[in-house]
Amino acid sequence: MFVYVTRRIVYVIPIVISVALVCFLLVHITPGDPLVAILPADASQELAAQLRIAYGFDRPLPVQFGLWLWKAVHGDLGHSIATGRPVLTEVMRAVGNTVTLAIAAATIGFTLGLFFGLIAGYFRDTWVDKLATSIAIAGVSVPHYWLGMVLVIIFSVQLNWLPAVGAGPGGSGAWGWDWEHIRYLILPAITTSVIPMGIVTRTVRALTGDILSQDFVEALRAKGLRETHVFRHVIKNAAPTAMAVMGLQLGYMLGGSILIETVFSWPGSGLLLNSAIFQRDLPLLQGTILVLALFFVCLNLMVDIAQAAIDPRIKRG
Repeated sequence: MFVYVTRRIVYVIPIVISVALVCFLLVHITPGDPLVAILPADASQELAAQLRIAYGFDRPLPVQFGLWLWKAVHGDLGHSIATGRPVLTEVMRAVGNTVTLAIAAATIGFTLGLFFGLIAGYFRDTWVDKLATSIAIAGVSVPHYWLGMVLVIIFSVQLNWLPAVGAGPGGSGAWGWDWEHIRYLILPAITTSVIPMGIVTRTVRALTGDILSQDFVEALRAKGLRETHVFRHVIKNAAPTAMAVMGLQLGYMLGGSILIETVFSWPGSGLLLNSAIFQRDLPLLQGTILVLALFFVCLNLMVDIAQAAIDPRIKRG
């Protein structure tokens, strides 16, 4: 296991460097001069040249990348053009809110997805299977931003049960584990959980049906094992693939949904990316994408290790 984990960590290093390179090149592949957002409209050529030297744009690209990567490793992602605050502070605050939303959405989506998938696989080709499959297809097909607006209209405007926007009372972006804050989390969490729920349901249904049709399941039942023991073997065999799918879905949720966070004005990484794009805040855009990509890479690494711990065949492969 130690050798497998070490090998996986070594494989991650070039991926991380490639992700950092792509984030760095965002400044140079976007149309226009990256200093346009900083310079005033009547800026002189002398001021533009001074700022170009100050930001290091006068140096060769490899040198710029090396300096930027060195600062990023030490936690310096620059300063936001719009607010003047350190990018890392802005990003970590937003990522914290996105992690809170992603964990809540994953709890709802994965729990329902596993439940619907297992019962659909066990009762295949029955009305139970058709009902669970219909719910999964609807979850994948319905546009989540549209669903978010419908939930706002029903539960916020019509019924006035839950708040429509924000992450806390008075527009506060600071999170607290109390009912006043949880009320703001319910609608965006439900909206975010719909697509992962549908994907997990369809995956687990297919896995369960395939495993139940295998010979070893018939042998277990022929031995007289209770259905609960057979169920445990089904879960154990389905777990590696299901974990991989759930890991990817959690990674997408941790990446933040620009549309959902914009609909609910949730102060997460998706809303931060949206603001950085419209304000042409390139340091903030670079830093946000880099942190989210690293989250995704680390999450995939943890899923790979967990899969190997559950299924020894992965290590031997």
